[in-house]
Amino acid sequence: MKKSSAITTKLSTYPQTDLVILAGGQARRMNGINKLLQKFDDQIQLLKIHQQLKHQVAQVWVNSHRDYSIYQKLIPNIYCYQDDERGFLGPLMGMKSAWSYVKSDYVLFVPCDVTFVPVQVVEKLHRALARVPLAEVAYVEFNGKALYPFCLLKRSAFAMIRTHLEQGQRSLKQCFSDLHAQKAAFENHALFFHSINSLDELQQYRQLKLLY
Repeated sequence: MKKSSAITTKLSTYPQTDLVILAGGQARRMNGINKLLQKFDDQIQLLKIHQQLKHQVAQVWVNSHRDYSIYQKLIPNIYCYQDDERGFLGPLMGMKSAWSYVKSDYVLFVPCDVTFVPVQVVEKLHRALARVPLAEVAYVEFNGKALYPFCLLKRSAFAMIRTHLEQGQRSLKQCFSDLHAQKAAFENHALFFHSINSLDELQQYRQLKLLY
């Protein structure tokens, strides 16, 4: 039996976990710009997410179809992979494709357009997942609103994800229901957008940041 590694933080110990930043979409409502390389705040999204989570994970990956050389210039030890199938099939395809590359049995997925990364998110997701033996995924909820792409998945979830995709079903919510999803809830009353999906939202987000 393979001996599993663990990641130890100042607060807890949990199984070895890789990080995948989901950046494989078309960003149509953002005029096709690469959101991972934008500054929503005072730091490029890739650097912000990496800085917040790098000490809590074993390896950092980007699920993307472009700009690999830029990612690696910003973070030399980062790894990248594309979806198994072409056609921009959504985050579920990015999650399914991850298991062809990552070595860890747990993967933290983070959408590239997230605005807030809680300090203890990996630990709290692992605790949520451990509460229910049948659970194969735990996702983040901000202020009562689910952000399904921000989640922790077990390798054992692969078969169910593949089945949903083969059936043409790409809803994270539906797939996660079959994976006995658990949630990790966070409150942040200064959080107006948990992710940025359009140029209009980005403008509103920046204006609100100036006010608060």
